[in-house]
Amino acid sequence: MTRLDVARDVPALRAAVARLGRVALVPTMGALHPGHLALVREARRRADAVVASIFVNPLQFDAGADLARYPRDEAADLAQLEAAGCALAWLPEPSAMYPPGFATAVEVPPLAARWEGEHRPGHFRGVATVCCKLFTQVAPALAVFGEKDWQQLQVVRRMARDLDLPLEVVGHPTVREADGLAMSSRNRFLSAEERASAAALPLALREAASLLADGRPAAPALAAAGARLRAAGMGTDYLALVDGATLEPLGRAQPGARLLAAARLGSVRLLDNWAV
Repeated sequence: MTRLDVARDVPALRAAVARLGRVALVPTMGALHPGHLALVREARRRADAVVASIFVNPLQFDAGADLARYPRDEAADLAQLEAAGCALAWLPEPSAMYPPGFATAVEVPPLAARWEGEHRPGHFRGVATVCCKLFTQVAPALAVFGEKDWQQLQVVRRMARDLDLPLEVVGHPTVREADGLAMSSRNRFLSAEERASAAALPLALREAASLLADGRPAAPALAAAGARLRAAGMGTDYLALVDGATLEPLGRAQPGARLLAAARLGSVRLLDNWAV
């Protein structure tokens, strides 16, 4: 088993990375689950060594209460990373990532304006800023992200391309539970009853994708999916058929189309998407 090193400041990080060869980065906010470990395995397949970051980024949270509530378990996370063959964990404090006087932000307006951007103002500014910093700190050949956060993946890809950052941003298919629910650190906040109801989200998306693939218009397919979610006790912030690259809404499916959804179940907000 690969011994896991831990870096907590930039000089230590760069000294450790210099010994690793061709590096793949897996950015995380901790509270790791099998979906994260699948990203580590994919990163190992593509590079000499894997660096995983664990940083609960305050810039991408809407409210202090959400930031404080985010689950944290450093010891368990490090044990899982070591077992998965990760070589280095990068665990900066907020003061190391955003020292006094920090004043720079990265924005990707065309891709960040809709969907999550409407419901979480400033969220993608925080995502793009922290990812840009992680990419320059670690200098990886590639970074692996889960496709569950589809809009985030497109924002990060565009940011890296626009800024000529010398890495490949790789998307990994969403890892799901046996009933189809996308794995997420926030799923632990679901009650047993809510957890059973949450399976309606991937089911609704799969059924809508089937209708759309048959050439049906988007509006009735989305209406049927919304009705299924309401019957399961969920509210929706959005449920849309979009172009997978531009995130612009579509009236019918076309190559590369994607269903995007954000649903609320109790106190938990669930994100998912489905290829059409």
